[in-house]
Amino acid sequence: MQAEHELPPPLDEQTPAGDPEAVARVVCLRLLDKRARSRAELEQALRRRGVPDDAAARVLDRFSEVGLVDDATLAHSMASAQHRERGLARRAVAGKLRSRGFDDDVVADALTEIDGSDERQRAYELAERRVRALSRLPGEVQLRRLAGYLGRKGYPAGLAFEVARAVVGENGVSDESDIVNSDSW
Repeated sequence: MQAEHELPPPLDEQTPAGDPEAVARVVCLRLLDKRARSRAELEQALRRRGVPDDAAARVLDRFSEVGLVDDATLAHSMASAQHRERGLARRAVAGKLRSRGFDDDVVADALTEIDGSDERQRAYELAERRVRALSRLPGEVQLRRLAGYLGRKGYPAGLAFEVARAVVGENGVSDESDIVNSDSW
């Protein structure tokens, strides 16, 4: 008989040694306890643990039925967070989602929440915040650095230069010759 102050044995000790579905459930629950994961991430973890594909599929199907694994909801929340909190453009968000194993339909659906005006607004916010640190530099350098910064966040080159020109122009570059035309790059 187990004393009341003792913890129950770890889940590995409770799972039958020859039951791959039990092992799959334990592995998935432990991973999902830390953070939400895509079905593809769980499949990969189960494969690494040597769980047969058919057992993994049955467990993951059941987890999907009860709502423990929901790729669409996870992709939507990740897309929103990546855009809102990190300032990533649609293209960069799509890359992040694909790297987590979401299929193209789920990615496309998750990106519907980020439209062109949201992307443009977020690019302006990022550039306006960033330009303060560049204020002592010549306008040409500010423009290049802002456009590069936005490009690394996944914004298309045309939008990045348009926003950078506008923000640099608003922040005191009065001579248009200070700003390099993006066509010459």
